[in-house]
Amino acid sequence: MTAPLTDRSPVIVAATRTPIGKRGGWLAGLKAVELLRHVQLEVIARAGIDPDQVEQIIGGCVTQTGEQSLNITRNAWLSTGLDPGVGCSTVDVSCGSAQQANHLISALIAADVLDVGIACGVESMSRVPMGANLYQGPGHYKTADYPWQDPPHSQFGGAERIAERQGISRDDADSYGVQSQQRAALAWAEGRFDREVTSVLAPVPGPDGAATTELRRVSRDQGLRETTMQTLAGLRPNVEGAVHTAGTTSQVSDGASAILWMSWERARALGLRPRARLAHQVVTGADPYYLLDGPVVATERILRRAGMKLGDVDVTEVNEAFAGVVLNWMAAHDADPERVNVNGGAIALGHPLGSSGTRLLVTALHELERTGTETALVTMCCGGSLGTASLLQRI
Repeated sequence: MTAPLTDRSPVIVAATRTPIGKRGGWLAGLKAVELLRHVQLEVIARAGIDPDQVEQIIGGCVTQTGEQSLNITRNAWLSTGLDPGVGCSTVDVSCGSAQQANHLISALIAADVLDVGIACGVESMSRVPMGANLYQGPGHYKTADYPWQDPPHSQFGGAERIAERQGISRDDADSYGVQSQQRAALAWAEGRFDREVTSVLAPVPGPDGAATTELRRVSRDQGLRETTMQTLAGLRPNVEGAVHTAGTTSQVSDGASAILWMSWERARALGLRPRARLAHQVVTGADPYYLLDGPVVATERILRRAGMKLGDVDVTEVNEAFAGVVLNWMAAHDADPERVNVNGGAIALGHPLGSSGTRLLVTALHELERTGTETALVTMCCGGSLGTASLLQRI
């Protein structure tokens, strides 16, 4: 699948994420810079390195306005009070932003531009609502001669078009939503997320929702709930007759995640154990009419580049933007459901947009280590009809 490790091979030495809070929930009292700062510092602490070793940080964030504007990755790092000489960038590949941050840090190390870097991501959707940066409304970016006809007005519309095309029913989607919640509940009950999550001290909201001076330690994802086919059947879709409801759609969430990357040479010199490497990476486009077919296209492309079949992959994380997106991907690639999102996904855990790409990589890495397996695929649908894919190889 990959060439042998060399001195310039980028490797993961530390990885973590915050718990994921619900909209207006446990993490809503923290600014996004505080969430992101927390995981930046945590991966450094977990590796036990001097912070001055870090050369660059690239972070993902989708709604870059208000508290998340002006290069939030840089503002989070500056708020640590550590070396201001660390270079910081913030990227926007919609939902795949933090995944692309890892692609870029890894590539910079491989190109001998740097030896130590952090890839991360954050979104506080409680404080900076999705779409808050669309000051002129949906579609303001289009030219007068925009060549793509009838793109959906929202990601929900794209999910519904895919469901209709694939014959995905309301029951199919609801059944998947139940499975996501059940798998996430089992994963937490068995302690599968314990190693990857770093707890956060957050202000307790008062009766009016405003933060108080009381602090609470948050150590678990907030979005899990008792879910059955009966409870989901009672939920109304946004549009009459639609397949997806709040129970089969990713949750609006707050959270941050980070991965510390090094060259293999530097990791050896510091006495650190490389945990995994990025074997292949892809960002690709898909048909704008369906908007969310990106994971299907990205998976096909990355497997072809790697000379692999999906059956060669041990663990797969397909972001659960909508149940129909994952069901469509599984049908397109004839995937084994028992290898896909085995610990639940964004339907149960939540989807802090700019964090999820790194969060999925963090979860995939820990699942490889838990099961003693080697290869993980992470793929996401993204706004702008994009798709991202990463192949992780455990070392």
